[in-house]
Amino acid sequence: MDLSPDSIIYWKYGFFKINATIAMTWGLMFVLTIGSKLIVRNLSTEINRSRWQNLLEIIVTKIEKQIEEIGLSDSKKYIGFLGTLFLFIAVSSICIIIPGFEPPTGSLSTTVALALCVFVAVPLFGIEEQGVRVYLKSYTQPTVIMLPFNIISEISRTLALAVRLFGNMMSGTMIVGILLSITPLFFPILMTLLGLLTGMVQAYIFSVLAAVYIAAATRVRKLEPIAKSNVKGAKS
Repeated sequence: MDLSPDSIIYWKYGFFKINATIAMTWGLMFVLTIGSKLIVRNLSTEINRSRWQNLLEIIVTKIEKQIEEIGLSDSKKYIGFLGTLFLFIAVSSICIIIPGFEPPTGSLSTTVALALCVFVAVPLFGIEEQGVRVYLKSYTQPTVIMLPFNIISEISRTLALAVRLFGNMMSGTMIVGILLSITPLFFPILMTLLGLLTGMVQAYIFSVLAAVYIAAATRVRKLEPIAKSNVKGAKS
């Protein structure tokens, strides 16, 4: 029983190897890219639309609404990144019902890569929204003594994202694998359905946490005009 797709080697030549994690990740990205291209190829503004377009509009609308509820008013700026995170993790979880498919999120290397994407995106969005000076200054708030603690916080929450996603995704895979080896087919089917639910929940949680971190990195600038107006009112 292979608990991690890293241990499944498809091709190896010297130091170079292609395991199930790499193959399934690129295969999943290929399917998502081609699928999105096919769906948006013939978009319509008429009443009669394809089922795929209706499904896509529902997903995009729900993601945009969730982003706005978290506190990011310009949802279209962030939906490309946050929506891709959600869809990758969600589709990876759904595809476990396909025989032979190994979800890449069952590998710690994949979850670390996703967490690093969030780690890089947070300061990029923060700098874009506030500017380099204001964003870097936030690390020394309320006092410069907090600088090392804020840096440690950035690193620790990235590790927490990776470990949380890996642990929750891997636990379902391990349970299904164990039940497959000791019980008939009925129980693994139920656990697979439970794994689908768990995967969707984890996709939602991971994307929401990423949005919360981005919102925290971009909120300072929006508060400054309010503070300035209060100061002017006090002076007058």
